[in-house]
Amino acid sequence: MSNLPEINTPFLLEFLTKILNTPSPTGLAEPAIALTEGTFKAFKELKIARTRKGALLATWTGERDDGPRAVTAHADTLGGMVKELKSNGRLKLSQIGGYPWNTIEGEGCSVFTRSGRSLRGSILLTKASSHVHGAEVNEMKRSADTLEVRLDARTSSEKETLDLGVEVGDFVAFDPRVEVNAGFVRSRHLDDKACVACLVAAVKALSDAKKKPARTTYFLISNYEEVGHGAAAGIPADVEELLVVDMAAVGEGQTSDEFHSSLCVKDSGGPYHHGLSERLRVLAEKNEIPYKVDIYPHYGSDGEAFWAAGGDVAVALIGPGVDASHNYERTHTEALVATTRWVLAYLLEI
Repeated sequence: MSNLPEINTPFLLEFLTKILNTPSPTGLAEPAIALTEGTFKAFKELKIARTRKGALLATWTGERDDGPRAVTAHADTLGGMVKELKSNGRLKLSQIGGYPWNTIEGEGCSVFTRSGRSLRGSILLTKASSHVHGAEVNEMKRSADTLEVRLDARTSSEKETLDLGVEVGDFVAFDPRVEVNAGFVRSRHLDDKACVACLVAAVKALSDAKKKPARTTYFLISNYEEVGHGAAAGIPADVEELLVVDMAAVGEGQTSDEFHSSLCVKDSGGPYHHGLSERLRVLAEKNEIPYKVDIYPHYGSDGEAFWAAGGDVAVALIGPGVDASHNYERTHTEALVATTRWVLAYLLEI
């Protein structure tokens, strides 16, 4: 039987909703990093610092100080930047992160200007009206050239949009549309804010139980994962192993689902560390944590970024099953709780 500390599920969901509603496209992830930092500061056991790249690093001194560990999740998300102010006053986008263009069609968005102003808008086809363009609306390829941001402002020219303060390089965040219903959490950017929430909930559970990690542990909340180099820097040199907590890919041919946490044993970059993965399976079984084992065909993680940067550590990856990844995503509270318990079991492992 498991004797893991109790998880405060309402706290987990409350924090998750807050961070999902905090815009943080890669390159402008500071608001979500700051929210997490403020939450971590409530736990006096943690020593808080920032990396030069702006990631959050929290240190918790463990029962033992030899063989430190690290756990990481990322707070940055998919998004866009203004590539061009078009002659009609609308905006052409450049992608941040990898996603099919059709997944953002019709979405509300916010444009953040250098002056600090936020403008609302919508992402639409350049020929969006069926009454005007007929069948062409269905036939158009969705791409950077056929999608544009329609600002909620009186503008019909490049100059008028420029006068609003919008410039090339301004960040664009997509509306998350968070909804918690019947145990499900439906939102954009569950990748990877769901896992940041799991780490925060695990820290709270350990703190509330007056326990500490078995070994000194570093918690890295990275801010450049979606573009491939999030945890390439920021993990202290004395770390011996790294647990990456990132969403599990759900879909046809996958074992992962929305109700379990998953252990990824291989993704696009190759296999993860077999020994650490096996230890995690034993921990899950010992603590009656429902889990799946899976391979993700089109996926990379901060663990691989650290490996590519020369990190000489064992790396394993777990995370809650997320349906429709890099789209309008969904998971279930059961998967979030399972992931949080798995993190706790790892933190307490001697």
